[in-house]
Amino acid sequence: MKKVGIVMGSDSDLPIVKKATDTLKNFGVPFEVHVYSAHRTPAEAKEFAENARGNGFGVIIAAAGMAAHLAGAIAANTTLPVIGIPCKSSNLDGMDALLSTVQMPSGIPVATVAINGAVNAALLSCEILALEDEELADKLIAKRSADAAAVLEKDKNIINQI
Repeated sequence: MKKVGIVMGSDSDLPIVKKATDTLKNFGVPFEVHVYSAHRTPAEAKEFAENARGNGFGVIIAAAGMAAHLAGAIAANTTLPVIGIPCKSSNLDGMDALLSTVQMPSGIPVATVAINGAVNAALLSCEILALEDEELADKLIAKRSADAAAVLEKDKNIINQI
């Protein structure tokens, strides 16, 4: 199975990224985590992106706040799918990061999840990798089924309370 590369712009993004790593662990998906800044370590970020396919990655998640150029910088240097996680900061509640991540120019796509949406970034990574992995696809189907059962159980509990 191909790996998921997770890159964060700062180690302060780790609490958010941890939600993605926990999700990937639950699905048995291998991953690596790195800190590369689009602004402070652009050469290292570029090298990681350029070599990602050859290094066994199938998807890259890029988490960054504020200017949030990391996902775009990664996407500019690879044709692998890149999923951006805009991270909330004290400035503008993460709207700056969301807009920076989602407003990519034509030709350099970045899939973007919600502000701090690390779980969905991991699940989208799993869905992409499941295109070629039936076992992973089955795990995703089982999760959806379990999620639906949990909602129906809550429905039953509400009905019984009222």
